[in-house]
Amino acid sequence: MAFTRRDAAESFGHVPLTALLWLLMMSESAGGCPRSCHCSDRGGVGGLVVQCSSRSLDTIPSKLPRDTAILLLSSNRIRHIPQEAFGELPRLREIDLSHNAIESVEVGAFQGVSDGLRKLDLSNNLLSDLPRDTFSQLHARVRLSRNPWHCGCALQEVLRDLRLDPETVTEVSCHSSQQDEYVGQPVVHVLDSGVNFCTFHQKTTDVAMFVAMFCWFSMVTAYIVYYIRHNQEDARRHLDYLKSLPNTVHSSRDYDSASSVF
Repeated sequence: MAFTRRDAAESFGHVPLTALLWLLMMSESAGGCPRSCHCSDRGGVGGLVVQCSSRSLDTIPSKLPRDTAILLLSSNRIRHIPQEAFGELPRLREIDLSHNAIESVEVGAFQGVSDGLRKLDLSNNLLSDLPRDTFSQLHARVRLSRNPWHCGCALQEVLRDLRLDPETVTEVSCHSSQQDEYVGQPVVHVLDSGVNFCTFHQKTTDVAMFVAMFCWFSMVTAYIVYYIRHNQEDARRHLDYLKSLPNTVHSSRDYDSASSVF
């Protein structure tokens, strides 16, 4: 018996609405997977696992599936994370950006996913500092190990309210610092010892302002001294000139008197 198009339509009409919706969502998810990535649905993660590791990516792929739950972007060439880079991924729970070349992260880069995000891996990159509000309202456990951090007030402010991953917390070390004695030491150990980089930064700023004011005062004083000396020299010359005038006048009067006698 031949299976006609009408029979197919009638059979399709008996499919439950929920199944149709599920098929539609799956087709949209599969169609939205970037070509450079592999998307799979693993049970228990609440969405798709998007595998984009080791794909020589320079930027974060655009138009990722909206139901992405785990985003793997490790071992690429990504250098920068822009603002709202993951804002259209409401189900996102984990981001792995380790082993890239990330040098900067804009404020608001995790805006839109900060409430739901649980894990963020930024280890093994080229981060030396971050804006103070980079991880504002972020509840995720963050890995920042093995980056060339500059230990200063900015990093201290970033770490103050951040949930560092306890397994790698001692691997967040000072690669550079205004105080050489802290280079190579874990940041948390330095801060736990009572060091306040912000106080040191304030003292350095005060000293710099004092030096700048001293230089400015010295320049003004030097200019005033030069101005006074220059005017004194002009005044002396003018005075000498005035002193020479009476002699000339007196000679002229003597000459006139002599002329009148003759």
